[in-house]
Amino acid sequence: QVKLVESGGGLVQPGGSLRLSCVVSGSRFRDITMGWYRQTPGKQRELVARITNTGTTRYLNSVKDRFKISRDNVKNTVYLEMNSLNPEDTAVYYCNIPNPLTNQGLWNWGQGTQVSVSS
Repeated sequence: QVKLVESGGGLVQPGGSLRLSCVVSGSRFRDITMGWYRQTPGKQRELVARITNTGTTRYLNSVKDRFKISRDNVKNTVYLEMNSLNPEDTAVYYCNIPNPLTNQGLWNWGQGTQVSVSS
């Protein structure tokens, strides 16, 4: 059974940085594409960044040049480095494997990690 455990969120001032981690268990991590999502109350979860098993990355336009997704196939962990954070980045962040057609997450969601950007 696949398990996703996100961590690293917190409260940060505008312009600050955070690094999120997601540990994946129960899957052949090195063979799969992973994604980071975020959700705010009343809005649908959106795919923020993805990284393929070969390291190719794609980003939501609003986070491009500020966020960086990476992975460690030894630790079964995917990371999201977030810089120049602004209040619009406030959300609960989740990891999952994106459906290649719909971008919806394919596994059961973890608990997520809260990111709050505020002065």
